[in-house]
Amino acid sequence: SPQEAPEPHALIERLCVQADLPKPRIAVADTTMPNAFALGRSKKHATVCATTGLMNTLSPAELEGVMAHELSHIANRDVMVMTLAGFFASVASMIVQAGFWFGGESDDEDGALGWLAIMAIAAVVYCISFLLLRALSRYREFAADRGAALLTGRPSALSSALMKITDGIAHTPKGDLRAQGAVSAFYICPASATSAIGNLFSTHPPMEKRIERLSHYEAQLQGTSR
Repeated sequence: SPQEAPEPHALIERLCVQADLPKPRIAVADTTMPNAFALGRSKKHATVCATTGLMNTLSPAELEGVMAHELSHIANRDVMVMTLAGFFASVASMIVQAGFWFGGESDDEDGALGWLAIMAIAAVVYCISFLLLRALSRYREFAADRGAALLTGRPSALSSALMKITDGIAHTPKGDLRAQGAVSAFYICPASATSAIGNLFSTHPPMEKRIERLSHYEAQLQGTSR
């Protein structure tokens, strides 16, 4: 409530006025890992959550950048977009699972071959959908970074926040990070490190790419970009 967390409420109210968004519900997760995420099927039914570690780590300007990033996800309806985009992957996954459980019960050789063909096609569709979903998720993170930069006019504050969050995650016990695995894809920074090869399967862009783009936005806003 505003009485329990007056500063986050005041900050988000101000950003919502600037972004012409209805004020979302505000939640606080009691964990030392600095991070934040947004959920909700629409602009009118959304929640923004920040961890206590985030609020204790960031400066007011950095926290503003993070909250603007999460509000950009809400403005872009990213949860709904990702849910709809995942439909084909979900259907393909169910077909493959059904094939494993029931496909081998047919005594008809043609029927068994048909099931194998369906399973093979479904597996290919699932793999392609999985990679496309990850690419779409990374694009949505870039878009939310850009939205935050435009909303606050201070891309450098978000850059600084991202670096602090990454450093905080690196110093968080692994057991605590594993406990956050279920919502890691929704966080502004994933609760795990990603290798160069793993970037293809990551839900978030490489941090250095995000910082690079934010630096470019900063230069554009200051009129120094070429």
